[in-house]
Amino acid sequence: MASSPPAVRYAPATLRAFTADVLRAVGLPAEDAARVAHLMVGADLSGQDAHGIFRLPQYVGRIRNGGINLRPSIRVEQTAPATALVDGDNAMGHLVMTRAAETAIELARGAGVAWVGVRRSNHAGPAALYALMPLAHDMIGLYTAVASANHMAPWGGQDLLLGTNPLAIAVPAGEEPPLVLDMATTVVSYGTIKKYAQRGQPIPPGWMIDPTGEPITDPRRASEGFLLPVGGYKGSGLALMLGLLGGVLNGATFGRDVVDFNADESSETNTGHAIIALDVARFTPVETFKREVDRHIRDLRASQRLPGVEAIYLPGTQRQMRIDERTRDGIPLPTGLVQDLDRLAERVGVGPLSTGNR
Repeated sequence: MASSPPAVRYAPATLRAFTADVLRAVGLPAEDAARVAHLMVGADLSGQDAHGIFRLPQYVGRIRNGGINLRPSIRVEQTAPATALVDGDNAMGHLVMTRAAETAIELARGAGVAWVGVRRSNHAGPAALYALMPLAHDMIGLYTAVASANHMAPWGGQDLLLGTNPLAIAVPAGEEPPLVLDMATTVVSYGTIKKYAQRGQPIPPGWMIDPTGEPITDPRRASEGFLLPVGGYKGSGLALMLGLLGGVLNGATFGRDVVDFNADESSETNTGHAIIALDVARFTPVETFKREVDRHIRDLRASQRLPGVEAIYLPGTQRQMRIDERTRDGIPLPTGLVQDLDRLAERVGVGPLSTGNR
């Protein structure tokens, strides 16, 4: 396959403005468009490129084909002092999950911990976006969801009955960057496969296999096989359990009921999520906790390395490095993606992105 094309860097503000313009052009109210754009570009800033502006053409396709409700009534039902259920009314997932995170934070202020389930939502970008929201309130955040398509079989099987169902945990620190674990339950997300296909890059063996068990390395053949779970049977089991918590528990889809939003642009997906907020102060003084997290981060980072390892990276370290670098130098977008976005802009009647590079 061809080598990766060169990238062009764009200021985060440029990408946010472009994304919001496109979303407004297809009918999303201005305030909602700005919020979704902020979260989408936040994914790109942190290096989670498969969930950022890369997804804009797909979101527009669903909006234009009636798959997204542009004027939703997002409803929150508090079911107990520490629990709530959010009905997203088929809104953009970023809007639904923002409301869910805000609800969890508010409930945790009173109860110390909150679990908020979500149904009738949509794809909402990377899990870390929402696990991080409680950190501004000195809380720990945990998030999971049922992926918006099934790309994994149960361990030992061939039928696509499980998604890449993610797990994110964010823990606040003091002087150090927060610890942020954001992982798919497959070796990589399906968005990563799509990104490789767009860039004309082969995927490494060990990411996907076909029904005979042979590796797939051409991302254009992705529909012929399925993603492998992280950690073998453990990843498969984790995807199952997280799917039950994010989907079945909330009256959202799971298993055979999941609508593949890559192939279906008009059906309601009824995507399920779950978010937990945990108030640190209910267990230990916040400053003491942050100081201890800092101490352990430094201890782990300074530990003896294996030969050939230049640094020990902890969850969230490289994420923060990418945010710093991309805030300073701009977000790199492959030229193929820029061309796709320019074509999208022409279709919806807004100015092209390519004229706004740094």
